[in-house]
Amino acid sequence: QVQLVESGGGLVQAGGSLRLSCAASGRPFSVYTPGWFRQAPGKEREFVAGISWRGGSTYYADSVLGRFTISRDNAKNTVYLQMNSLKPEDTAVYYCAAAVKPTTRRPDEYDYWGQGTKVTVSS
Repeated sequence: QVQLVESGGGLVQAGGSLRLSCAASGRPFSVYTPGWFRQAPGKEREFVAGISWRGGSTYYADSVLGRFTISRDNAKNTVYLQMNSLKPEDTAVYYCAAAVKPTTRRPDEYDYWGQGTKVTVSS
């Protein structure tokens, strides 16, 4: 099994940027499809971005398209979420996840989860 550890969350002002990192251990990310989810207070967990490790194709939620970028570093076995032009509605706990199934945005199809990192965007 793979273990996932997120980092990089914090407090930023609206319009600012933040980069989240997710490091995998136990097994390489190449075995899985990594993705990012978020859960805001009082809301369901929602898909943010995903990436196919082999090939590197990416896909995003409409709410973050053009502002967020998911990427990977093969040598570091790490996936990133670069968040630009942040809005207060981006405030949430962000979770890194890994799925055996490729190219999915359904949380119930992701098999492994990190503990989450909190992102707060102030106005």
